Amino acid sequence: MIKFFPIIFVILWSSAFITTKPITDYSDPFSALAFRFLIVALGFLIYSIYKREKILIKKKFALEALTSGILFHGIYLGGVFFSVSKGLPTGIVALIVTLQPILTNILASPLLNEKITSKQWIGVILGFSGAFLVLGFDVGTDLTKIGVISAFVALISVTSATIWQKKLSNNLPLSISNMYQAIGGCLFNILLIFTIGNLYIDFSLTFMIAMGHQIILISFGAFTILMFMIKRNSASKTVTLFFLVPPTTALMAFVFLNEKLNSYDLLGFFIASVGVYIATKTK
Repeated sequence: MIKFFPIIFVILWSSAFITTKPITDYSDPFSALAFRFLIVALGFLIYSIYKREKILIKKKFALEALTSGILFHGIYLGGVFFSVSKGLPTGIVALIVTLQPILTNILASPLLNEKITSKQWIGVILGFSGAFLVLGFDVGTDLTKIGVISAFVALISVTSATIWQKKLSNNLPLSISNMYQAIGGCLFNILLIFTIGNLYIDFSLTFMIAMGHQIILISFGAFTILMFMIKRNSASKTVTLFFLVPPTTALMAFVFLNEKLNSYDLLGFFIASVGVYIATKTK
């Protein structure tokens, strides 16, 4: 089952971009995220109690996990949701965030002492080229500046979060770590609500379906898989999977939203897949 985790992760993570727009259409982005991670934190708390895991942990470990939550669920997702709420197309957001593996590869060597091979760099170049080919031809000039800035803030945050998560000194069970991260994300988004946001959620059927998808399949599913892969593999190899997110998102948008998918998209999907295979293939 573990060998299928990368495929499952890419599919689930890509689907999050499809349901982000319906959520931001019916809520303030930070209110939605605060609500989401309140439910997620309660879910992991209940699971931890059921598994009889130690919930009260050392202060140092708690602060590390809370910081991860702020970076992943607060600044990263906050930037993504805010940029979409300001009108930046989800495909463009996905493309900007796809720069993450490049930044991670650059920083992994000095910060994590990971050796980045020429094979991995070739994979990174192919992966980004394929992802850009899928979405690059759809990039227009009429893009909201605040949306673009927010997306790049999200990019920096998710890169920092990945490296931070790899450097953590604790060995917490995933459920406990995810619970504290969700608490950190919830508290940070509550802070954003009362500084730059607006406390507003329309609990419509569309919102509840989209939010249910992100809570169950993304927060409980994809994010847990990501934490497992970061812990098990090198950070540079793990994040290379993100190059498959824009092509997969475009394919999902074609199937579920009737968006166009042309020959450039298919070629980009193939190139990105080859790049990820080269970068992550073991000897």
